[in-house]
Amino acid sequence: MTTTAIRVLIADDQMMVRQGLTVLLNAEPGIEVVGQAVDGLDAVAKVAELAPDVVLMDVRMPELGGIEATRRVTAPADATVKVLILTTFDLDEYVYEALRAGASGFLLKDASAAELAHAVRVVAAGDALLAPGITKRLIAEFSRTAGAPRTPLKDRVATLTERETEVLSLIAQGLSNAEIATALVVAEQTVKTHVSRILVKLGLRDRTQAAVFAYESGLVRPTGY
Repeated sequence: MTTTAIRVLIADDQMMVRQGLTVLLNAEPGIEVVGQAVDGLDAVAKVAELAPDVVLMDVRMPELGGIEATRRVTAPADATVKVLILTTFDLDEYVYEALRAGASGFLLKDASAAELAHAVRVVAAGDALLAPGITKRLIAEFSRTAGAPRTPLKDRVATLTERETEVLSLIAQGLSNAEIATALVVAEQTVKTHVSRILVKLGLRDRTQAAVFAYESGLVRPTGY
């Protein structure tokens, strides 16, 4: 039985970075680099042309930055492409904005080949790259400096049931569905149902945006980081 390879687009203005990532990913089973983009505008065009499953998107690029490029490729209601942000620093305000714009996670440019392949597979499967906790720390750090919780977001939390609110809090703490199921003593499929309902009710794209929402609404306090 054959499976379709995960199609990846690499968007970075540095040729050596693009070529290096291409070599690493093409060596991984089940992953195929289908194109390279030299800036944000090129990335948006290549997504439309090549229909990749995952984009590795640099934050700082000429013509159009990675944040706006991420927003443009993930904004359409029928968009299925997932974006992984490439950055040099784990605590980077631009990365935080990219997560808010629709990115599913981020990856440091010095990540190993195994970490790179794992990240691509995780987001391609529809999950957000929250583990092992660094994204959670990033969200907490910058939501802490964003001021008081925003009232419209707090009002949207009120649309959730008590159990859905519990699940959202645990998502923001970086727990997987299996870990949430264990914590709440329910079946993992039940957790998946709750997560789906949370995303629909709040109009969110994935778990990373749910985690950002949980901090910015004040549901989870960014303390202890």
